[in-house]
Amino acid sequence: MQISIVIPLLNEQESLKELHDWIAQVMQSNHFLYEIIFIDDGSVDGSWQTIEELSNANANVKGIRFLKNFGKSQALHAGFKAAKGEVVITMDADLQDNPEEIPDLYTLVVEEGNHVVSGWKKKRYDSIITKNIPSKLFNWAARRTSGLQLHDFNCGLKAYKKDVIKSIEVSGDMHRYIPVLAKNAGFSKITEKVVQHQARKYGNTKFGAERFINGFLDLITIWFVSKFGRQPMHLFGALGVLMFIVGFGFSIYLGVDKLFLNPTGRLITERPQFYLALTAMLIGTQLFLAGFLGEIIVRSRKSDTRYTISDKINV
Repeated sequence: MQISIVIPLLNEQESLKELHDWIAQVMQSNHFLYEIIFIDDGSVDGSWQTIEELSNANANVKGIRFLKNFGKSQALHAGFKAAKGEVVITMDADLQDNPEEIPDLYTLVVEEGNHVVSGWKKKRYDSIITKNIPSKLFNWAARRTSGLQLHDFNCGLKAYKKDVIKSIEVSGDMHRYIPVLAKNAGFSKITEKVVQHQARKYGNTKFGAERFINGFLDLITIWFVSKFGRQPMHLFGALGVLMFIVGFGFSIYLGVDKLFLNPTGRLITERPQFYLALTAMLIGTQLFLAGFLGEIIVRSRKSDTRYTISDKINV
């Protein structure tokens, strides 16, 4: 198996057959051994029936159906788990990604040795106000935070060496940051390729403006997890000890001042420094305990079920 094409979808019945025929034509003209894995993320429009029809006509088509909508990251996780190809290509089901890009993406992974190739929709056919400008701000923040100089983190068209997708865990809404997850896992050869973006032909986008807010929050999360996810005590413990030392230092100063320097002055409880010292020591203790509990959780956690599969085809 040379290529696995993983396609998460939600209510994209109108575009599925056209997308399948387009991909199959590209695969056959390039003589690739391939599989197409559709992950139906809880569609209610007959998408699953279309996938069943496509699989009956083409044995290379496989399908995974979720019991309900669990999100794109969970759909990609299920697709990655089932993928068998040497190179795994992800793309959206709305016909905005061009399957003609697949041979070049495959070459960049196999022949040039890249671990991840991320698509860059340099020319977009989306709304400038609601998508283009927020996307530029989001990508700028992602570059600054992650250190990866990619122009389009959110492009659905990406290519991965099989080892990459079998080594990382995609959960929550982290599908935007798979290149960052790959980098954190030690896969350093990450590049990008300008790809063609096409206007949506059927239906409406499934993502609203809130995706940018969630994207920024996820960016903070992945930064924290990448640095302290395995050893939370290094952050919380250090901050806790620092706060406790500051509070304890204030306490010593107040004690020395009251006992030796100014014994006839105000009561300690009437001085604001007393409450600053008390607060600092309490916060320090709480931060240290948070780090300690985090260490216990990291060492004892078990992988939980993030989605429920109701049907499979050829998987």
